[in-house]
Amino acid sequence: MSKLSHAQWSSKMAFILAATGSAVGLGNIWRFSYMVGDSGGAAFVLIYLACVALVGLPILVAEWLIGRRGQENPINSMVDLARRNGRLPAWALVGASGVLAAFLILSFYSVIGGWSLSYTLGSVTGAFSGQDADGVGEIFTALLGNPVALTLWHTAFMALVIFIVARGVTKGLEGAVRTLMPALVVLMLVLVGYGMTTGHFGEALAFMFSPDWGAVTGEVVLAAMGQAFFTLSLGMGIMMAYGSYLGEDVNLIGTARTVIILDTTIALLAGLAIFPIVFANGLSPGEGPGLIFVTLPLAFGNMNGGMILGLMFFLLLTFAALTSAISLLEPVVELMEERTPLSRVSATLVGGVAVWALGIAALMSFNVWDSFLILGLNVFDLLDTFTSKFLLPLTGLGAILFVAWQLDRDSVTTELNLSGGQATLWHLVSRFVAPIGVVVVFVSSL
Repeated sequence: MSKLSHAQWSSKMAFILAATGSAVGLGNIWRFSYMVGDSGGAAFVLIYLACVALVGLPILVAEWLIGRRGQENPINSMVDLARRNGRLPAWALVGASGVLAAFLILSFYSVIGGWSLSYTLGSVTGAFSGQDADGVGEIFTALLGNPVALTLWHTAFMALVIFIVARGVTKGLEGAVRTLMPALVVLMLVLVGYGMTTGHFGEALAFMFSPDWGAVTGEVVLAAMGQAFFTLSLGMGIMMAYGSYLGEDVNLIGTARTVIILDTTIALLAGLAIFPIVFANGLSPGEGPGLIFVTLPLAFGNMNGGMILGLMFFLLLTFAALTSAISLLEPVVELMEERTPLSRVSATLVGGVAVWALGIAALMSFNVWDSFLILGLNVFDLLDTFTSKFLLPLTGLGAILFVAWQLDRDSVTTELNLSGGQATLWHLVSRFVAPIGVVVVFVSSL
């Protein structure tokens, strides 16, 4: 595909919805809210926002800038920009590691998306009605122990992702996020509205927003920085791919601020939807992944209107998983479409089926292959650990170092519409603060 025929977003709003949809995923629905409540409430939120501004935003802008200048897949864009600026072609490794990360993450992310689909059906059929804690726990354990059921749900989820991505940027990605993102927000607001009727909304507000500076430790700051990095889909090739469909008229820094505000707002709303239900049922908010697939189904199964609320919640979870999953497949498809003779549909099928196949290995680590370990980890945990601790931070670090140190400084400030003190601040943050922040998180996670 030539650059002249390279697809473009139809509008700035479509791009914002797509980027926000990528950022809003399964982790936002429970992990961010839980971290807020457990790590100092409003104090954590303020630290998180500072980390987003100093680490997340510069890397997000850098990845978009690389994609927009290259107008190709992440690898080609890095090669092209390196060549144009007299730099080593080895910078292509940054794009390659991003695409590899997206491929590997989607393989196990799709398995979790399958869980969400399964629980959506379970809500409709009343599978959780009247269950006690042991009963709900056994439902989840039985799902994980059934490779056939897991494969069917994983296959159904990946089929949805492949169908959307195969339709292209305008009909596929845009069409999906224009429907899914508003639906996600409406479902979230309805659940928040229900939370207000439980009599425990004030408790949820206090849990999430009462500043407790005593709870803030070095580990909390590192967690906030790590969350700021991972929540924005950085280091996965996604934002480079999405940036390659951008026109010159989009203000990258202003748009990044908008995406970050939307992403954070949706994450906080998720907390205000979840925790009133948790507290109203005398349950623990600190259950991690179990909060979604054990604690909440227990609550839904024993409350008036729980079937409808459960259906709404797991639809919300599925929508969030889908908007992230389609963004994870996009860099893989864009690469294959531009570097092979394959058409968009064929590239999506080949890439999607390869992801699906690796996902089979990931889901079997819960049952048939539970004793098969590599470096002490099963396949699912190995994929998660390798991507989150190595590929993502190193790719993000490479992107910000390339833009800050390898591209012409004046051209970058001009493209970002910066001058004077703003330009100085950008260069200070992009050259020193953001890279050091990523290195600190990388080293501490090891």
